[in-house]
Amino acid sequence: MHQPKWCLFYDVHTMPACPDVGAGFDVEAFADRVQACGVDYVVFHARCNLGMAYYNTRVGIRHPSLTYDMFGALAEALQKRGIALTAYVNVGLSHEEALLNRGWTVLTPEGYTYKPNRLDHFFRMMCYNTGYADHLLEMIREIVSGYPVAGLFLDCMHQHPCVGVECVREMKEMGLDWQDEYQLAEFAELSRVRMARRIAEAAQAIKPDLLLYFNGVGAEAQQDIGTYLEYECLPTGGWGYDALPAYGRYLRTLGKPLLNMTGRFHKSWGDFGGIRTEASLEYDCLHGLALGMRPTIGDHFHPRGDINHAVFDLIERIYRRLQKLEPWLEGAVAVTDMGVVAPKPGFSYVHGAEFARSQTSVKGATRMLCELKAQFDVLSPKAQWQGYRLLVLPDDVTLDEADAEKVRRHLAAGGAVLSSCWSGADSERRDFVLSEWGVKLEGESPHDPAYIVVGPEISEGVPDMPITLYQPGTTIAAIEGTQVLAGIVAPYYNRHWDGEHGFVYLPPDKATGEPALTLCGNVAHASHPLFASYYHDAQVPMRQVVANLLGRLLPNPVVRTKGLPSFGRVTVTNQQGRRMVHLLSYVPERRGPTMDMIEEPIEVRDVTVALRVDGREPRRVYLAPTGQELEFGLADGYVSTRVPVVPGYALVVFEE
Repeated sequence: MHQPKWCLFYDVHTMPACPDVGAGFDVEAFADRVQACGVDYVVFHARCNLGMAYYNTRVGIRHPSLTYDMFGALAEALQKRGIALTAYVNVGLSHEEALLNRGWTVLTPEGYTYKPNRLDHFFRMMCYNTGYADHLLEMIREIVSGYPVAGLFLDCMHQHPCVGVECVREMKEMGLDWQDEYQLAEFAELSRVRMARRIAEAAQAIKPDLLLYFNGVGAEAQQDIGTYLEYECLPTGGWGYDALPAYGRYLRTLGKPLLNMTGRFHKSWGDFGGIRTEASLEYDCLHGLALGMRPTIGDHFHPRGDINHAVFDLIERIYRRLQKLEPWLEGAVAVTDMGVVAPKPGFSYVHGAEFARSQTSVKGATRMLCELKAQFDVLSPKAQWQGYRLLVLPDDVTLDEADAEKVRRHLAAGGAVLSSCWSGADSERRDFVLSEWGVKLEGESPHDPAYIVVGPEISEGVPDMPITLYQPGTTIAAIEGTQVLAGIVAPYYNRHWDGEHGFVYLPPDKATGEPALTLCGNVAHASHPLFASYYHDAQVPMRQVVANLLGRLLPNPVVRTKGLPSFGRVTVTNQQGRRMVHLLSYVPERRGPTMDMIEEPIEVRDVTVALRVDGREPRRVYLAPTGQELEFGLADGYVSTRVPVVPGYALVVFEE
């Protein structure tokens, strides 16, 4: 089975009205440009979201203006050059087929087969419990048996809840309430996972070693169906720069080959005239490589076949530079000592509001810990949470009995816990599940806002004043023997309207005696949502509070740096006989109301890197790929070196 390393991905969504599909496509020249980029793997459309096929289909609808087998021609050209080709098939969208077969579409709970916004890609979606499923499977068999494909990329599979007759009848047979929003969403999840399984079985019956990825099916839901994973992230197209570091750290724990799908677009997919700056696209690739993700760059194929040489030039420059790092990438795995547990529902898209809330906490924790140069994974609620020195439970990680047992084992092995707000409570949020928390839960905080005053144990670098806790939290009470590290100060009055005045100026008044931060053995707990608040409010004093807590809970982290600013990122990876420290120095700058731009790397000088020895004997330290030697020394269990210049990126190699 081919393992992709340097990849390209092509959108080819083309309206039936387009008059000249493929008319100007010089497939050999296109394949030459792909080869010049050092690419080993290409995803190209066999069938797009309009339901148009780009090969000689007997089952589906070939684009009406396409006069030859374009997919087949590209397959032949790439095969001659030793480049693997995966067929893109849009599963969830097929607009032309939906137009002609209305009974194949999702019927929304509101009664729409077409949603009102006709310019939304997803204004109609396909239902996998109709005759559409068998039709699609025939196209899958046709592609896999007819072409030398290395895999299938199955897109847009996040089927929306459907109340069509097929779905309602099956839900009734299963004893599910089709009028219950929660159960309807669960059934839609069952339908898309079942569709993924049917596709896999049909395709692998013909070619057992296919690479399979189902975009829109949760990574864990396809754990025994798909063969590799991708994370789609266009940071300037709506994803932002907080998504990749969180999802990369989660997906790498699932044990599959992993691709980081970025794109050349200034905005999102279909932005034909948009192109990224070189620094921003290179940053995406470097960031993913540091997280253990191979890069794939998305482009949109011009339907006529025009070759966009400016885009190819950009990709070629970036890939050829980064391919020099290959010896230090192959087989490298992350070195971590912390695990951030995602709140339920974790990484399931099924229940939208809960999912969004959990992502806020995870992204806030990820941003804060990246700024603190921590080495961590993001863990699914379903994972075992073992092998880490410290578990972080951000804001809303309630514990059932199985979760509580995982935490007990972690603490019994000498591990530490940092939790906040509702984390550690039972699912009904009545009280904390484990006595090791050393606190009782007394409900929601009555203060709007509350203020925190830290004690001397965690005061380093924190302003000596009451500091606002912007997001609502809980009230906790310390049990005897629990150390109170910070307390709550109440405002004179809460934010409200009394019929005469709007109370919006809310100065701090008196200490309440309520703890804000506690420490009981190896468990530290905060009464308020430190991580969701950091995502929303970016309070640097709260990051410093967490840094001080980490200094107590994890006094000897994997790596320490000096001289690298807060925007710098540090990631440690391991190969046989050596460890690598990736240093990234880029700043996404907000321009206008929504756009974050990276236009150039930021050069940083005189950065000290100290790597915990962990019983390994350092023999040599150098920069890759140049081999420039760096002096190093040993002290207090760390091997330290100084990097004279980090020109946006540096890879420090510790041979052992």
